[in-house]
Amino acid sequence: MRKNIKITAGIAATAALALGLTACGTSSDPSSAKDAAGAADKPLVVAASPTPHADILNFVKDKLAAKEGLKLEVKEFTDYVLPNTATETGQVDANFFQHKPYLDDFNKKNNTHIVPVVDVHLEPLGLYSKKVKSVKDIKAGQTIAVPNDTTNEGRALHLLADNGLITLKAGVGTDAKLSDITDKKGLEFKELEAATVPRALNDVDAAVVNGNYAIEAKLQPAKDALVLEKAEGNPYANFLAVKEGNEKDARVQKLVKLLNSPEVKKYIEDTYQGSVIPAFGAPAK
Repeated sequence: MRKNIKITAGIAATAALALGLTACGTSSDPSSAKDAAGAADKPLVVAASPTPHADILNFVKDKLAAKEGLKLEVKEFTDYVLPNTATETGQVDANFFQHKPYLDDFNKKNNTHIVPVVDVHLEPLGLYSKKVKSVKDIKAGQTIAVPNDTTNEGRALHLLADNGLITLKAGVGTDAKLSDITDKKGLEFKELEAATVPRALNDVDAAVVNGNYAIEAKLQPAKDALVLEKAEGNPYANFLAVKEGNEKDARVQKLVKLLNSPEVKKYIEDTYQGSVIPAFGAPAK
């Protein structure tokens, strides 16, 4: 049985304190050199959303890491803020939960220095409903729930626009917001934290749900979604990320190799059946 460490919001206070600290050692400091050398023998601690991120990491931990000499520790977070904060402060070595538009927005707003290392998978955003069977059944006066964070709301609005439910301003990017809708076609919108959107399905007519939260809610994106994002040309691949400067950490590079391995590609394809899609080209065995 695998053992994960679940992190709660209580880490925030520690994170805030740690944000005010800076490292004192330099590359010429013998103690710093010793610490760097010893890091290779320490477990690589990775923050991750429970599904599918932690599941994929635990597959690597249980099935692949030993042959690469990698000690891997997975810490589960249930929100989209603390993994980056913990990575910035050094409470974890890396994280795996986000896409590039979200990270760019987070770094800008929080003055953090997190960088992507390797793409792993795509979780197609989907529109779900317990009240209608088709997009064509969504009518004026009905309510659609969308994630309220900047990039995922923009992503949700583009999904709705691509399927004819709304019209957006010409040229609006990934940071589209409700005020960028030029024609709501009589629809109402409810903005919610991404993790809570699935629970709103009983209260709204439809909801745009992130792939990982859909899976956690026992939804099957490939089967249950009224519409799903297309994979081709999609900028929302989820990746392993670290604080800038740690990209070449030998442990990180070992994990990079394993996350883009044929074994992981096959695991993703077999486990998620199209609800999660590999974002790399290694041939499946």
